[in-house]
Amino acid sequence: MNDNLQSLEYQFLNTSMVDRNRVLRNTYWLLAISMVPTVLGAWLGVATGLSYALSGGLGLVVFLVGAFGFIYAIERTKNSAAGVPVLLAFTFFMGIMLSRLIAMVLGFKNGTELVMTAFGGTAGVFFLMASLSTVIKRDLSGMAKWLYVGAIVLMVGSLINVFVGSSAGMMAISMLSIAIFSAYMLYDIKEIIDGGETNYISATLSLYLDIINVFQSLLALLGIFGGEKE
Repeated sequence: MNDNLQSLEYQFLNTSMVDRNRVLRNTYWLLAISMVPTVLGAWLGVATGLSYALSGGLGLVVFLVGAFGFIYAIERTKNSAAGVPVLLAFTFFMGIMLSRLIAMVLGFKNGTELVMTAFGGTAGVFFLMASLSTVIKRDLSGMAKWLYVGAIVLMVGSLINVFVGSSAGMMAISMLSIAIFSAYMLYDIKEIIDGGETNYISATLSLYLDIINVFQSLLALLGIFGGEKE
């Protein structure tokens, strides 16, 4: 009797581990693919000058409506065949939204170098958080409420700074954003590993948003501190 129970428990744990590994693997693949439309969207925004048309209040409205609309659509379609195309359409949209910041940084003499440094730094943060998630054994679910509060504070501060236009405020917001969304990366990856997130489309969306926020914050800081004028 005990042997049968142990065998069933082992089979259950083994199946659960296989499922978690599959979700993690699919998430990483989809995350890598999602960078392609992001780059295309950013290139289109810079090449066509669309990035400058989406500045100020108009850009903020387009971003908020588009981002929340896409996120809602992704959550509605994550269990269907439409989930992946909707997610990739969202990443293309986000690329366009990023293009204004990228275009501003590319205006510096060392702009290309700054963009590549931000990309490399973001990749480094991701690999560090992914590595930490595999060695940390404790449950990190308690981080969720603190990260959520931090994200809300960050959002409110960012909205205020859009109208204030303070460079010091942007620096503070960027540094806080890097810290919060780096921690979110660790939390989101650990959720997949622990079986708390079982849908790879939702998992990809969460990690994508973490990465984009770290990248744009790092790029903003590099532009402020390291930008060389022509």
